[in-house]
Amino acid sequence: MRGESLRTIAAPFVALGPAGVAIRTRIKDLTPDDDTVLRLVGAHLGSLASKDLKRRCAEGLEHSTDTWAGRKRALTDTSSSRWAGSITKASHDQWALSRRAQLAHIHSLEAGIKTITSRLSLPVGEKGSKRAPGGYRTRQEWFQKSRRLRLLKDRLERERADHDRGRVRVVRGGKRLLNTRHHLDAAQLTEHAWRRRWEAERWFLQADGESGKRFGNETIRVTPDGEISLKLPAPLAHLANAPHGRYVLAATAVFHHRSEEWADRITTNRAVAYRIHYDVQRGRWYLTASWTIPPVTTVPLSHARAGGLISVDTNADHLAAWRLDQHGNPVGEPRRFFYDLSGTADHRDAQVRHALIRLLHWAKRHSLSIAVEDLDFSAEKTREKHGRQKRFRQVISGMPVSRLRARLVSMAAELGITIIAVDPAYTSRWGAQHWQKPLTHTTRKTTRHDAASIAIGRRALGHRIRRRTAPPPHDQSDRMGHRTAQAAHGTPGREESRPRIPGPRTRSVSPDAARTRETSASTTVRDAPVDQDWVQDSLLLTD
Repeated sequence: MRGESLRTIAAPFVALGPAGVAIRTRIKDLTPDDDTVLRLVGAHLGSLASKDLKRRCAEGLEHSTDTWAGRKRALTDTSSSRWAGSITKASHDQWALSRRAQLAHIHSLEAGIKTITSRLSLPVGEKGSKRAPGGYRTRQEWFQKSRRLRLLKDRLERERADHDRGRVRVVRGGKRLLNTRHHLDAAQLTEHAWRRRWEAERWFLQADGESGKRFGNETIRVTPDGEISLKLPAPLAHLANAPHGRYVLAATAVFHHRSEEWADRITTNRAVAYRIHYDVQRGRWYLTASWTIPPVTTVPLSHARAGGLISVDTNADHLAAWRLDQHGNPVGEPRRFFYDLSGTADHRDAQVRHALIRLLHWAKRHSLSIAVEDLDFSAEKTREKHGRQKRFRQVISGMPVSRLRARLVSMAAELGITIIAVDPAYTSRWGAQHWQKPLTHTTRKTTRHDAASIAIGRRALGHRIRRRTAPPPHDQSDRMGHRTAQAAHGTPGREESRPRIPGPRTRSVSPDAARTRETSASTTVRDAPVDQDWVQDSLLLTD
């Protein structure tokens, strides 16, 4: 790392716990009438939500509380005041989310333009460094990138103009599903099957809770016994089978996960939000309950470090973990928790969840905290930055960084495990440099990922990544003392083991260097050559 400027490394910190909870269950044993009512209500409210979202996007930056109230009054006549409140709030949240995604896209375009401009200014074929890419390889590639630069500038100009006007582009139902309509053969769907999925995704059957109301929600109500009822919109009030324009489903809901927490909330009339949605592929209805929770009180960093921790290095197909003591020394053998990110989204999500469960159970058995990297690849996976490294771009794009981090924090909070986030700078590089070779022997092959996990853990513990080994038995400064504690940062000669340079005592030549002259004869009788003639001089020699 000599001669190379290093960026500032952020201090480790204890990650905050989740701010909300969501549980889901299947609604079983629905009657045909129940299915029909849910479809009609979802389709009617979905059309209102689409119109309201269009109106909200048209307002742009001119949105205010007065315009919000006007939209709500317009929806109340064709639904109800509570449904109108849920629809307008969902439209506002969707606009705000699209606004943030638009700003992130602008930053991505600016980064791409900066990279291409820098590379176009360099001579063709000039090599780059580890900190900055070089010039393009050929004149043809240079020409193609110059055209792409103009394209990105045009896109950036349009996006900035839309951002200044407050204009966003939103697709209810999802842009990916919309584009699937033009590639039905590749998606192995018929037009009828696609239409069913498209309509189901655009239905609206969700309502925010309200504290103080009966069971925490007046629009979609679930009793402690699992009875589900919903307030019907005004045009569908004739379908009610209960007083006050409500419809009670014949099926009941049973939450198997966090059922006690959910029951405590609804019995005390605290707010619980519900969402009913239909899975077209499985032909099933689901009910999701969610509520906010107060922030989990995080323990001090010093307490989280006490007794050591388990450090984890995140990779494309596995988690590399190693247990470290409080001095930063590895304990036991490394562990690897594999997952397969191929297949459907549900399969990938299950793979990540199972790997995290095994990791958390290991940490729970030893009552240790977990140290992970605070990864963010949002600005590191563009083709302008990595060029022809398509395989590398696919690897970092496929890593479930945000989902894994969110799931790990949420699942760890349930088990009472503290998560320490550290800066990922140079952990793989320095870990391999200082720890991979010393920890490799005949029965264990330490990988680069295992060494990186040690670097992550030592940084979380507040130690330098460079290792410190015990001194030889008769060292003058230690006097056979076994060095177990981590030396302070200012201690001279604290890093690495003492160098061992074989060869002559003068260390002026290599031990494998060829000799340039013959060995001279020894001056002692014991080591004299056997063919040497000895002559005994007479005693008392005089002149």
